[in-house]
Amino acid sequence: MKNNIQPKTDYLRLYGELKNERVSWLSAWKDLCAYLAPTRGFFDGQTPNRGRRLDHKTLLDSDPCLAVEILSAGMMSGLTSPARSWFDLGLTPRELEKCPGVREWLGEIKRCLEEAFSASNVYSTLHTFYQEIAVFGTAAFLLEEDPQKGIRCRPFTIGEYSLGTDALGRVNRFGREFFLTAPQMQESFGLKNLPPAIRQEAAQNRPARYHKILHLIFPNPEFSKECLDNRHMAYSSVYLTETGHLLRQSGYREFPVIAARWEVKQSADAYGRGPGWKCLGDVKMLQKMQKAKLVALDKNTNPPVMVSANVQGEVNLLPGGITRYNGTTDAAVKPAYQVQADLSSLENAISSVRSTIRSQFFADVFLMLSAQNYSNMTAAEVAERHQEKMLILGPVLERLKNELLDPLIDRAFALLDRQGFLPPAPESVQGLKMKVEYVSLIARAQKAAGLAALVQGINYAATLSAACPKVAERVDYNRALEEGLSSLGVAPALLKDSEK
Repeated sequence: MKNNIQPKTDYLRLYGELKNERVSWLSAWKDLCAYLAPTRGFFDGQTPNRGRRLDHKTLLDSDPCLAVEILSAGMMSGLTSPARSWFDLGLTPRELEKCPGVREWLGEIKRCLEEAFSASNVYSTLHTFYQEIAVFGTAAFLLEEDPQKGIRCRPFTIGEYSLGTDALGRVNRFGREFFLTAPQMQESFGLKNLPPAIRQEAAQNRPARYHKILHLIFPNPEFSKECLDNRHMAYSSVYLTETGHLLRQSGYREFPVIAARWEVKQSADAYGRGPGWKCLGDVKMLQKMQKAKLVALDKNTNPPVMVSANVQGEVNLLPGGITRYNGTTDAAVKPAYQVQADLSSLENAISSVRSTIRSQFFADVFLMLSAQNYSNMTAAEVAERHQEKMLILGPVLERLKNELLDPLIDRAFALLDRQGFLPPAPESVQGLKMKVEYVSLIARAQKAAGLAALVQGINYAATLSAACPKVAERVDYNRALEEGLSSLGVAPALLKDSEK
């Protein structure tokens, strides 16, 4: 992109390119929205602040939507629960944590981050984020600073934004369109920055009409570490009208959009595919089977009839109704054909399809303790099965760690630090990179899978030491204790120093 950017050419062209890249995805998103997330999605032609009519002729069975809710709730409680700690902070190398005041500083930083997450709308945004990524395979939100609470999120739904990636497949470009009235535009951008027509509309205080606003975030070609103004930051942020009138131009030091994909088929894909893509055919089949069952029930209880020509007036099919009839031989009203629907087999088939859909959304993983009978198992066996099922989510969680959790904590730390919400770092750790370790329920379950190998190794060494006592001297039990407690999610701060 040229250094001397012309809004009506380069900005609109960039937004058009981002929008064209997502065209082939729109039909699948609309299909997923209709069958799995009827309250989500915002596509071209929709009007803001208007309720969308739900198609209850399509959604006859709500079980797929329930499976989505179970997955999003399970990811929320198991990965980023607001009720318990889900991350720890450390330094690399780890020995530096033993420096005076470092552990206390790390604990204070963690407390400030957790308080900022709780005070802001981070957790409510994450819940909708998990819903979006489960159904559509892609989810995104904008993380910005807030003078009162430190940070705040602006969640997005599928269809209202576009993404672009760099050569490594990382999301580094973002475009969206949203709607504001003239008074809202005046409040957001200032009266002098509005086009003449909208400026006049704002002066007349006419809030009924909405205007489309385009927002672009992209790598700044004029980035300079020496210049501190927002025009020379790492990422440019541009607001303009759909006609190309520039409303505001600013920048970000880090990429402010947290965008994650469930699964990426090719590194060049800007969007991902999730469980909703895999089971959409099953969901459509389930709705069709429910419709067939309802039709069979209706015909069984209210079958089509044949009416004799001798019937006087209309046939009264109500309970206790009387239909008058002149004749002695033929029946006045009789069924046109016998309906003998095998409702039991149909219900079994529906249950099988429901089970398949729930498995695609990992509902059996998150509900296993309540859905299965563990009365004949020990606590260790239950924990082992729990860990095995959690390993199924391993590849997905690794991607979410790289595209959701790491950027979220890095961006939140930078915003809070620049606003003075964080304590200053000790001199001994100035310039060092902070290490984030995740200790959520899911992360702990995955780490605990490696604890069994550690325990087996220690037991094997103990068995050999009975025959050769020198074997025990080669085992570093202090290090084994640290590794084992780390796998269980126990904070390292609870351990005394080896010297003590």
